[in-house]
Amino acid sequence: MALTVPETIRRTATSGERTLFNTLKEYLPEDYIVYFEPEIHGRRPDFVIIGPDLGVIVIEVKDWTLNTIVKANKDEWLIFGRNQQQAMEKNPYKKAEEFTFHLMNHLKKDSHLIQSEGKNKHNLKFPCGYGAVFSRLNTSQLSREQLYSVIDPQFCLGRDEIDPDHENFSEEVLIEKLMNMFKINFRLREPLSKADIDAIRHKLFPEVRISGEFKQPAPHQDQILLSMHNLKTMDIHQENYAKNLGDKNRLIRGVAGSGKTLILATRAALLARENPDWNILILCYNISLANYLKQLIDIKVTELESEGDQGSLFDHDQSEVESFGNIEVYNFHSFLYNHFKIKDEQIPSLINSLKDNNQLMKKYDAILIDEGQDFEQEWLNLVSHLLNPTTQSLLLVEDRAQNIYKRKRSYVEDTGLSFQGRSKILSINYRNTQQIVRFAWDFYRHNSSLSNKVAEQEFEGEIIAPKTTPRKGPEPYIHKANRFTDEMDQVSRVIDKLNKEHNIPFSEMVILYRVKWTSDQNYIGAIKHKLQSHDIPHYWISENAKAKRNYAKDDNKVKISTIESSKGLDFQAVFIVSIDQMPFHLVEDENREAALLYIAMTRAHKYLCLSYSGESVFTQYLDGVKEEQQNSKDQQSG
Repeated sequence: MALTVPETIRRTATSGERTLFNTLKEYLPEDYIVYFEPEIHGRRPDFVIIGPDLGVIVIEVKDWTLNTIVKANKDEWLIFGRNQQQAMEKNPYKKAEEFTFHLMNHLKKDSHLIQSEGKNKHNLKFPCGYGAVFSRLNTSQLSREQLYSVIDPQFCLGRDEIDPDHENFSEEVLIEKLMNMFKINFRLREPLSKADIDAIRHKLFPEVRISGEFKQPAPHQDQILLSMHNLKTMDIHQENYAKNLGDKNRLIRGVAGSGKTLILATRAALLARENPDWNILILCYNISLANYLKQLIDIKVTELESEGDQGSLFDHDQSEVESFGNIEVYNFHSFLYNHFKIKDEQIPSLINSLKDNNQLMKKYDAILIDEGQDFEQEWLNLVSHLLNPTTQSLLLVEDRAQNIYKRKRSYVEDTGLSFQGRSKILSINYRNTQQIVRFAWDFYRHNSSLSNKVAEQEFEGEIIAPKTTPRKGPEPYIHKANRFTDEMDQVSRVIDKLNKEHNIPFSEMVILYRVKWTSDQNYIGAIKHKLQSHDIPHYWISENAKAKRNYAKDDNKVKISTIESSKGLDFQAVFIVSIDQMPFHLVEDENREAALLYIAMTRAHKYLCLSYSGESVFTQYLDGVKEEQQNSKDQQSG
């Protein structure tokens, strides 16, 4: 069964489009992707099929009958259109051809998709085909009426070739005809890799180009652009979630690394593109995450066709705002101060004022909230009064395993909106490797009493257990030192090695700490001193509010941060230091501390290093894990 975007076809689709959609979904291989009416840089073909052993095919669908067609030639067809008025239509095959050339021109802009040698040098490394489907004409009718003289049967499918209920339907024939919808007989010697297919999707559908490594903008650019050299793929299901959430209020609950923030960013960009007059508000708890979200969303919804450039959703130029929507991104307390000049304790009186209509307040047509698990009841209550009651477009994103502030949830009471039947669970972790997911979840299960409230399906529990992630990598590295300076010396050496030998940019590494300093140890001072002694550039995200607001991912510096400020962020390599300070002795709730360390572990894409130079409940657990790892190695070597 092929993957389809969207997952289900819209109700207003024609019967022919519906039949073809269901047939392609049912009979094409599961590693094929079928897009229905995707927008490709201003054009909307009916279907685009991407297959690893196929290439790319564009299909135009017509529900015409013999009574619809007056006459036809290779360029134009005269048909009875609406109200039985005659109209000239481009030959459907020619229309599909135009869509394909448009598609190919955009794909050729990506050098990774071009052949670098051989007789096909400078051409795409895969074939692009096209064809037409006549959903109400059988092949016998097409032949008898000599329509094959204006459309070669190689590039044409009739009703009996796409309808499984037809007695002449054959799965083999369908696949064979699709495999031959190419003017140039160019078959792939080797299937396209996942990276190739991801690159095709990202080039054709820029609204999913939400995650990647950032690079410094050119001097003439005001915004940060995504690097096209190392895109991280938004999973096909995440893309579907973003595109098909539906209207009004929605709730997404997901495990760490399941792409919640990417979906929120994609959703915001789509709403801005589709509703350029809307006021859109995005809120989160974390200052540094707010800045990161702004960087993610700061991609124009569609590329400027003429300039081949990208604009900013946060451009202060009025014409840009009118064209691409008005999006505001804040962490909650900044929003509270900037819009109302109040503090937390004044929220109840503000809500009462709003209820009594004593205060005119700007309404937002859409509000999207990341880190929903960290929002107080009063915060959500306030937000609900700022939402346009006509649109009711509220998206809440949360992961209760990351709930470190002990918020109690009743969204019906908090917002006045019911999320029953309007929720989705994302249980597959895409950010971390299998080794990191397993390590972090095992830790959480052993060290949090809340792990017995795991939701296996629907919403029967509080926390979602992560399912297997597709990627593999090295086991997390546990290092026990005699003192903190030795601990940081080892961390610095590993950072240097990852940078020089594994080409991991400094900007893709972060050091997370729980405590800045104690009476007998200046942790942050030791961290900075050791990094300087190893000539490792660094940036302290959580130094103050200004540092959090100025956080930029790609500044060629190792980041230093509290675990709290790292929420929502991710890096290729994560170093969690001074774990012996956890659970922190001034915090009574060990569940909160377990959640905090779980959050820290799941910031890592591939490399996770945990180090300590003292003892605590958590380090005792890590000692046991390290001993098991060593025993396993000894058994393998023996």
